[in-house]
Amino acid sequence: MTAPAKGTETAPPASAQITTNPYIGILGVFLGAGLATLNSRLLSVGLADLRGATGFGFDEASWLPTALNMAMMFSGVFVVFVNTRLGPRRILLPAAGVFLVASALAPLAPGYWGMLALIAIAGLASGTFYSLTMTFVLTALPKRLIIFGIAAYAADIVFVSNFASAVEAWYVDHLSWHWIFWNAAVFAPLMMICVYFGIPWHNRPEGPSPSWRGFAYFSFGLSLLYAAMDQGERLDWFHSGTIVAMSVAGVFLVAAAGVRRLLDPNPTVNLAFLNKRNIIIIALSIFVFKFEHLATVVLVPNFLSSIKQYRPLEVGHALAWVALPMFAVVWLVAFTIIYTNSRLILTAGLTIAAVCCWLCAHLDSSWSGKNFSLLELALACGFACTYVGLVSSIVLEGLEAGALGSFANMATFSGFMHFVRIFGGQIGVAVMTRVITVRERFHSNLLGLHVQAGDWLTDERLRMLTGGLLPGSAGYDEAQARAVGILSQQVRGQAYTMAIADAFILIAWMVVAYLLLMVFLRPGKLNYKALKSMP
Repeated sequence: MTAPAKGTETAPPASAQITTNPYIGILGVFLGAGLATLNSRLLSVGLADLRGATGFGFDEASWLPTALNMAMMFSGVFVVFVNTRLGPRRILLPAAGVFLVASALAPLAPGYWGMLALIAIAGLASGTFYSLTMTFVLTALPKRLIIFGIAAYAADIVFVSNFASAVEAWYVDHLSWHWIFWNAAVFAPLMMICVYFGIPWHNRPEGPSPSWRGFAYFSFGLSLLYAAMDQGERLDWFHSGTIVAMSVAGVFLVAAAGVRRLLDPNPTVNLAFLNKRNIIIIALSIFVFKFEHLATVVLVPNFLSSIKQYRPLEVGHALAWVALPMFAVVWLVAFTIIYTNSRLILTAGLTIAAVCCWLCAHLDSSWSGKNFSLLELALACGFACTYVGLVSSIVLEGLEAGALGSFANMATFSGFMHFVRIFGGQIGVAVMTRVITVRERFHSNLLGLHVQAGDWLTDERLRMLTGGLLPGSAGYDEAQARAVGILSQQVRGQAYTMAIADAFILIAWMVVAYLLLMVFLRPGKLNYKALKSMP
């Protein structure tokens, strides 16, 4: 499916004579994508357990997932273009080996800086996994099977994202916190075996190797901007010298990459290929999906843990069960797309998710995990439709535009989509955390206006709380102090609940805005029913 190379620089090694099976290779890249996603999620949800075991402070521990994601940001876009010269086999085999070793050693690191360095190395290696998955699937599978490769890809990612909390909690409760990292070390060898026997050697194109300096500037600049957004809310954004420094350095390096592009264009990049309305609009669907996915990745878990005081294992159980229905739905969606339209499925999925988020916005502090059950199931179906619909639409748009006609077009198209996935996803997280913080303060101030000392409702509430706490207190003064503390917590809880409700509304309106934008899509010429008849 890709344009064949005109020649090679050197003959492939003797090991290239090994017969490879593309379906084994596809299993290998799916394992890699799942491992990269699960590794990142395990570290994020398991950070509190890691801090408790290692004694790291809150501030320093918060940089561990940031370092991992910065490293994945750096290699995730960069490797798409390196792939045009080396091929996935030469990249994935050593990357998986490095990932295995770094993950195995990370929990054994002698101190904080050692663990931080190993996590960053693991991130550099695993950043290559996700980015090369769909590229290899599109070039290895017959066209008639591409839609099922997309379904498997979607099932892989959405299943792991929902299951991570339960896996982390089970590891901590039954094994140890070390398995936050060792999980990757156990499964990485299986990925390496699949890559070895499933992905053939790539013939290097003739001609001098392009300079990667501009890519290095661009990737490092994006990594710094990513870190600034990830730590921005905790460090109070531009009131922090660290955030200002990372932002300025990131913008400078991205600008330097742009200047480098003008002075010495890289032959593996064809930016003019992206100058199409449909490509831009379809790419934005990735951002919208990542943003709406925060409903189950951020909003519901935060509500259950902060308001209902759920333990991590309980939060995991409340979320993980929808992974199995979602896993089944993606295959049904794939069959449906063959006989309908991928954009129609994308629209249906977004609409279902928007309606569910609107209903979730009616939550109150009495809700528990059971109240979210039906809405989570509907959200799972919506996410499955959305993800399969958006990826299949992206693939059709790429095929129609001629992305597979040359290495440069394929790398540019794939790199742009991965840029939106990684960087756009973090923009969504930064926006969501900021909205929750601002709205919580807003609601807290409004509620505070009605909870004033001397007000008869406030005094009555305090008397009731004091009377209930008096038998377990040393005296009336202690009971009254505890009552004031409980009332303050209740006000904060109500404010946070209302902020979560506002966040659900924001997701719904974001989806509505994108659905209106989809009106400007030009009609597509390809569909999967036509592809099904192709070899």
